[in-house]
Amino acid sequence: MKNIFSAGILTLLLLLGSASCSKFVDGYETSPNSPTETNPALLTTVIEVSTFAHYSGQFGRFASIMTQQCAGAQAQYEDIANYSVLEGDNNNEWASHYSAITDCNILIDLAGASNPHYSGIGKILKAMNLALTTDLWGDIPNREASEGLQGEAFFNPGYDAQEVVYQDIQQLLTGAIADLSKSADDNIILPGSDDLIFNGDATSWIITAHILQARYENRLSKRDPAGSATRALAALDDAFAAGLSSPANDCNAVFPGDGNSLNQWFAFQNDRADYIKMGEDFVNLLKAIDDPRLPFYATEDVNGEISGTPLGTTVTTSSNVGSYFASATSPAPLVTYVEAKFIEAEAAFRANDKMRAANAHNEAIKAHVAQVTGAAAPPAYETAQASETDATITLEKIMTHKYVALFTQFEAYNDWRRTDIPQLLPNPNGVVAGIPRRLPTPQNERLYNTSAPSPSITDVLKPVWWDE
Repeated sequence: MKNIFSAGILTLLLLLGSASCSKFVDGYETSPNSPTETNPALLTTVIEVSTFAHYSGQFGRFASIMTQQCAGAQAQYEDIANYSVLEGDNNNEWASHYSAITDCNILIDLAGASNPHYSGIGKILKAMNLALTTDLWGDIPNREASEGLQGEAFFNPGYDAQEVVYQDIQQLLTGAIADLSKSADDNIILPGSDDLIFNGDATSWIITAHILQARYENRLSKRDPAGSATRALAALDDAFAAGLSSPANDCNAVFPGDGNSLNQWFAFQNDRADYIKMGEDFVNLLKAIDDPRLPFYATEDVNGEISGTPLGTTVTTSSNVGSYFASATSPAPLVTYVEAKFIEAEAAFRANDKMRAANAHNEAIKAHVAQVTGAAAPPAYETAQASETDATITLEKIMTHKYVALFTQFEAYNDWRRTDIPQLLPNPNGVVAGIPRRLPTPQNERLYNTSAPSPSITDVLKPVWWDE
């Protein structure tokens, strides 16, 4: 990924540098190549690149191992597969998330009322980074986060309950839709090529915001099954009304494929071969239903076949993640049409609209097969897997096929925690008696934030609020 410092960190470093040893650098302390100010265009690119890494990097791999789509076979990924998840393991990721959230706040402030499209994009990206953070750690700093830029008095931000964080996420998305719905003429400057995802297309961002509203409402299925279903369907109806009708408006992480701008799965497999392999049970699931996506999902193993590493083993002769998700330029799905259709299917099923659930389920499968393979689903496969009716559709069918379609995506881990579908057996070598359902409080928070949970949360089997 491009090595771009956040504006906040860069400014802090410059301030520190100018405050020490000033007698030795008078007249030389300001480099013409080190800007002290930023702008909405630069910040948008920086935040998007960070968000790509957050969703498709370490935590994409973590989620795939937890859901057994993949297997951790060597080094620290064998530890993750064995559920050895410690407080010091993700300090860097925590810091990176909050760097992005801080940059989002700066972008929103810089954009102001004069540039509502930049403000809307900033709010969506902030919502996405907040959601990923709270889904991993539960209660997190939110309303007081980023205030540390104001000085030492703000270095211990308070933690907000996850329920409150989710309320704020929805408010961000509602505000983003309002901002992006304003005319281009209401902006002094407009996003363009600096927006790596949609090149400034406001309609695509509005659709993404509506899908995210549905995603985060649907996340509350344990807390409020009926209400979350109703609200998720309403958000999806708004997405469809805004123009959602195919994967054409998918929100993807994009990778040019040159230099350091490589797809994260591709770069990881090239740098750390054999650390992660396909999971045996996941491969066997696709084989059992004769899924046409399997050769796109996985490479051939050492025997010229497709296989996965068995749970609890460190076999490294099995298949790697395939080229559809792990070529140098493969886009990584973040918020998609297929996910929206599966959310529709699940929410409609809970709302007892079984026909809508069946139709959405069938469309999601057919659309994803066509997207991955470049061809319509084979007739026999469509008949067996994507021809459900109101009498045959079940939640298990919906969630199992969503699990297949969301391969490599963090959302598969969230769905498994909410529904326990598919049913997964814990690794017999696990250091805890179950599959982790969260991350522990980061070590740096315990050491340096007096507002952090005390005692620290170390039990990775403790559910987050929406999973209780």
